[in-house]
Amino acid sequence: MATVPLHPPEPEPDFVELQAQPAPEPVSRARQQDEPHPHRLEQYPPGASDPGRRRLGWLRNLALVVLLPTALVAIFQYCVIANQYESETHFVVRTSGQSGSAGSGLGQLLGLETNPTAADNQTVVDYLLSHDAVANLQRSVGLASIFLRPEADIFSRLERDAPPETLLRYYREMVNVDVGRETGITRISVRAFRPADAERVAQELLKIGEQRVNEFNKRLLENRLTGARESLMTAERGVGETQTALTGFRQSGRDIDPERTSTARITMVTQMQAELAQARARLSSMASALRRDSPQYVTMAARVRGLEQQVAAAEGSLTGSHRATAAGLGQFETLRLRQAFAAKRFEAATAALDAAREQAVRQQLFLVRVVEPNLPGKALYPKRLKLVATVFFALLLTYAIGWLILAGIKEHAA
Repeated sequence: MATVPLHPPEPEPDFVELQAQPAPEPVSRARQQDEPHPHRLEQYPPGASDPGRRRLGWLRNLALVVLLPTALVAIFQYCVIANQYESETHFVVRTSGQSGSAGSGLGQLLGLETNPTAADNQTVVDYLLSHDAVANLQRSVGLASIFLRPEADIFSRLERDAPPETLLRYYREMVNVDVGRETGITRISVRAFRPADAERVAQELLKIGEQRVNEFNKRLLENRLTGARESLMTAERGVGETQTALTGFRQSGRDIDPERTSTARITMVTQMQAELAQARARLSSMASALRRDSPQYVTMAARVRGLEQQVAAAEGSLTGSHRATAAGLGQFETLRLRQAFAAKRFEAATAALDAAREQAVRQQLFLVRVVEPNLPGKALYPKRLKLVATVFFALLLTYAIGWLILAGIKEHAA
């Protein structure tokens, strides 16, 4: 008995019917990108969505670009870099002759004016940052050994057996000296790896600054007084020369005071002339009453002739020969004038020396300590938190800018 099939076989479609069926609709590229590929789905855990995968990638990139470098910087700053302590001191350079503001309490308190001279302050600042100051600190406190303490890390400390140029450059990194424009107060800040070292270096800087100011004052005083002293020495030599000449004149002429001698001789001649005049008057009166051969007349006539001879001799001693009193008196007066001129010159030179000394004193510099160096109790450097925060935000900003640039490139490529 033949079996009958339950389902009759379907007729096979002919070629015409297959050609009549419409072609399948093409899938767009964007749709293909949106639809997950079966092989791609196998790379992620079941139930993970496409936004979740993008979020994981963003966090991974953020950790690699921002968080990891920031963590490395933080570890380096907090675990490797050594603490640095800062000691600070303030001083001001003044001159006793400066004109300051009337209402300044500091100037009234210190007895000095408060308008500083910028050149004076800058001179001291330049010296404190010079190789001379470094050499003085090296001799007094062992500056290189302070910057090579065991507490210092390998990145911050001074290199061993550093040449003077390297020591100077490192010193200028650890020591800061600046002048306030309005107040004129100079601020010194010293960093070291030990609190006591920072305070010690600051104290020594003040000391060598005061020594330098004293050297400036000494040099200024010498420059001011050199010319005045030379003028005074010249005046002293002039006084000595005139005094020697006057003494020689007196010894050669055997006359202590020719002026008085001349006055006495003139007085004597005047008296003799008066006496001669009286004798002539009497002789004239006797001539009218007596004969010329009378004894009284002869005696008076002889007296008149004697007085005339005395007067002529006295007048000749005054104005006659080279050794006369008039010539000696002229030479003596010349020497007296030279002596007076030398004395005036000596007085002027002495006054000039005193004035130069007073001016030098008025222009002397004074280093006045405003704030003494402190012993630091807390390390102020390095600024770890500030540095780590700066690195973090800088990397975060860089990452954000890079992400925006890449997103724009992908959008244009699509």
